[in-house]
Amino acid sequence: MPPTKSTTGSRTRRARGTTVDKPALSGGAEVSAPPHPSFREALGVWIRIGLLSFGGPAGQIALMHKELVEDRRWISESRFLHALNYCMLLPGPEAQQLATYIGWLLHGTRGGIVAGTLFVLPGFLVICALSAAYALFQRTDWLPNLFFGLKAAVLAIVLEALLRVAGRALKTPFARLLAALAFVCLFFLALPFPLVIAVAGIAGYLAAQSSPDLLQPPAGHRAHAPDKPSVIGDAFADRRRSLGASLGIIIVGALLWAAPFALLPLLPSGPGAFAAIGVFFSKMAVVTFGGAYAVLAYVAQQAVDSYQWLKPGEMLDGLALAETTPGPLVLVLSFVGFLAAFRDTGGLDPLVAGLLGAFLTTWVTFVPCFLWIFLGAPHVERLRANTALSGALAAISAAVVGVILNLAIWFGLHVLFRHVGTLKAGPVSMAWPDPSSIDVWALLLTVAAAFMLFRLGLGIVYTLLVCAVAGFALTAVI
Repeated sequence: MPPTKSTTGSRTRRARGTTVDKPALSGGAEVSAPPHPSFREALGVWIRIGLLSFGGPAGQIALMHKELVEDRRWISESRFLHALNYCMLLPGPEAQQLATYIGWLLHGTRGGIVAGTLFVLPGFLVICALSAAYALFQRTDWLPNLFFGLKAAVLAIVLEALLRVAGRALKTPFARLLAALAFVCLFFLALPFPLVIAVAGIAGYLAAQSSPDLLQPPAGHRAHAPDKPSVIGDAFADRRRSLGASLGIIIVGALLWAAPFALLPLLPSGPGAFAAIGVFFSKMAVVTFGGAYAVLAYVAQQAVDSYQWLKPGEMLDGLALAETTPGPLVLVLSFVGFLAAFRDTGGLDPLVAGLLGAFLTTWVTFVPCFLWIFLGAPHVERLRANTALSGALAAISAAVVGVILNLAIWFGLHVLFRHVGTLKAGPVSMAWPDPSSIDVWALLLTVAAAFMLFRLGLGIVYTLLVCAVAGFALTAVI
C-alpha cells in the first residue's frame, strides 16, 4: 500500500494513532513510513501469498519480496534479507520459514503462526486432492496442460525478482564476487548447499572484522522503510529472551511435534504404517538442509525399496504434482505420506487413511519450522547490532542471490526444454538441456509474461491468470 504522507510536519501518522519519524535519505530527501499493518490486513496478504506461491523457493521468495518490501513496504530490504539469511541456515523450506519470520516481526507469535500456516495450507489442500485423484485413477496427464502457462509466468516472475533483489543486495564488488562464486559452486560443481552458505558466512564474518565496508549496505538501503520496532513488529522482537522462555518454547514445540503419536494407538488397527510414516518424516524434517531436492533421492529410495510405500517412478509423479501447486516443494512428502497410508489403511477407509497420512507427514515436517523461528529469531534480531555477525549474514545474503540464480536457471531449463540431463566433465556436474527439445510455446509464453510484468506493469495475479488461460488453450489446440 502507498505510504501515508504528512503535509504539516516531519512525522507521519500510523494506523493506530501513534507517530513515527520519517527516515532521511542520503540525499537529504525524506520518505514517509508506511502505516503498520493491522492483523486483519496482514491476514489478507498472507492468504494472497499462500494462494500465489508457485515456482518453488525462488518464486516464493520473489513473491514475498514484491508484496511485502516493494508494494507495501511493511519491512525494509535489509531486514528482509537479514531474515532470509537466517532461514537459509535452517533445515526445512526456507520460504515458509521466511513467511513465519516476517509474520512474527509484524504481529508477534500469532502473526508467525498465521503466516507460516497460510503459506502451507493452500498447497496442502491441493496436494491432498491431487494425491487422491492420483491414487484412484493413476493419471496425471491433464496436469501439464493445466499448468503449462502458469509455469511460464512464474519463470518471468522469478527473473524479475532476481534482478530486483540482486540490484539491492549486491552493492559492493565483494558481495558480487560472493554471489558469483556461490552460483558457480552450486550450478557447475554441484557442491552441497549448506557448505556454500557456511563458507560464505565465514568469509563475511572475517571480512566484516577487517574491513566492514566490503559488505556495508548503503544508507538508502535502510531508508527504504524504517526498521524501528514500533513500525516493524512490536517490542517483542527486541526483548532479551530468558533461558526459561527458550526452554518453554522447546518444550511446547516438542510436545506439539509429538502430539499425533499419542493419538495413533486409538486407530482401529493400532499405529500400523502411521507410526513409521511419522518417525521417518520427523527425521527428514531435521536434515532437509538445502530444500526438497537435497533429500528427494533419499526419500524416493527409502519409500520404494525399504518401506515399499511407492512403486518405481511414482516419486517423479509426486514431484510433478508438487511443482504445479502453490506452497513449498517439500509438500511432495505429503504425497508420499498419502500413498503410504492409502495402501496400508490400518482398518480405515483408504481415502480417510490417505488424508490422515498426508496430514501426519505435513505436521511432523512443518511444526519444527515454527520451532526454529520462534526459538532463534529474537537472538538473530539482536545480531543486527553486531558488526562481525551482521557481516556474516550479509555475506550469506550475497550468496543467496547466487542460490536464487541457480534455482531460477534450474526451473527455467525445466520449463523451456522437454529433456534436461546432467553434463559431467571432471569436477563439473551441471544440468544440461537437449537443445532440440526446446518448447517454443513455453518460450513465447515466458516472453509474453515478461512483457506484461516489465513493460505493461501488470500485477502478478493478472499475469498468472492470462498465462494460465493462454497455456491451457495452446495445449488443447496443439
